[in-house]
Amino acid sequence: MKSVALGIEEPTPRGIAAGIARLITSGDLAPGDRLPTVRALAAELGVSPATVSHAWQTLAAAGLIVTRGRSGSTVRSAPREWLPLRYRDLEGETDARLDLSRGTPDPALLPRIALDRIAAITETESYQRKPDIPELHDLLRATWPSPVESITVTNGALDAIDRALATLVRFGDRVVIESPTFPPFIDLLEQYGLQGVPVSLDAEGMRPQEFSAALNSAPRVVLLQPRAHNPTGVSMTAARAQNLAGLLRRSRTAENAVVIEDDHSGAISTAPDVTLATWLPDRVLHVRSFSKTHGPDLRIGALGGSRDLVDRIVARRLLGPGWTSRMVQAILHDLLTDDASVGTVLDARDAYAARQRGFSGAMESQGVRLSAGDGLNAWLPVADERAAMVSLAAAGIRVAPGAPFQLGAGSPHVRITVGLVHSDADEIASAIAAASRA
Repeated sequence: MKSVALGIEEPTPRGIAAGIARLITSGDLAPGDRLPTVRALAAELGVSPATVSHAWQTLAAAGLIVTRGRSGSTVRSAPREWLPLRYRDLEGETDARLDLSRGTPDPALLPRIALDRIAAITETESYQRKPDIPELHDLLRATWPSPVESITVTNGALDAIDRALATLVRFGDRVVIESPTFPPFIDLLEQYGLQGVPVSLDAEGMRPQEFSAALNSAPRVVLLQPRAHNPTGVSMTAARAQNLAGLLRRSRTAENAVVIEDDHSGAISTAPDVTLATWLPDRVLHVRSFSKTHGPDLRIGALGGSRDLVDRIVARRLLGPGWTSRMVQAILHDLLTDDASVGTVLDARDAYAARQRGFSGAMESQGVRLSAGDGLNAWLPVADERAAMVSLAAAGIRVAPGAPFQLGAGSPHVRITVGLVHSDADEIASAIAAASRA
């Protein structure tokens, strides 16, 4: 068993946890290494067993070690190897009193499903019917952000994006993508052997100068999030969308590039519905998800664009899942048209906006500038990611590390699911502000 006492600079619960975390980060402690017992380390450091036990609890809450009572504690092994890389980085069960790491909606703000109204508009026994029920298809077309030739329903936004990439790209192609971005996007690029060309964001979306330079790489696809960007909370303005569309239209090296837009937060976004399809109707696939607005387990989204692009995706999908359950489509149609459900989603949008403003104000009072974002998440720069995670775990709070969201090295950040902060904002902001300086 390795001696760990030399890595501990301060014999307090926080200091012990920080010292062990540094040893894990540096590789001096490897996955599976057994840690000394609480009593042994307490005796070596000259502190009480309760002090070491508190440090162990902090490290376990941060996902760095596993404690098994009398069986001892070990450095946590690598996450399940079958998971995509960045899912592994974000994975982990926690007993934190407040888990702000997941980017999920507040269950209390989701509309309720009334199954007794569903059966009348759906048919479940046919393989030959069209993939989409007409009622939902017509409603989606009427509410799409720009005129669209073709729409199809998918099993969520990520399914739509995966199908689009499988149809559009070949191994070695380049994809212009926001950085930071949603981690599974990066995993998808690696799965298909694609090269990501990162573009950073400002308060209005992708930076035009960087975007223009990225187009010189002759990308096949541009992948972006127009509203409530995950993780930053940025929503693209109409002026910026028009600017980016103009750059694409004029680019000779990206004249065949297709834009894929992931509008994952839809009706809980306070920003106007924006799409580059307004200016590039033949070159944009707009994806809309209903997971964050109506329930993650619905697993339903929609994809719209030119008939040529959408038909290719529909044809390929018929050789796999075929279509999204028409029963689930009927449930979504009901949720989108029922007055009570519509009101619940509008209330949720207002609640998330209020939580963003409240948390931003609470952070401001702690001396940390954090603009109120759109949607569920906030992106906070920190001095050190690992130290911030450990500091927050000591306070019973879990956030997501920033590294999985970034292409390349990036700068240290954490993502906070502010949409779940509905009480004690000042107390939570105090802990997060302290952690950002750790």
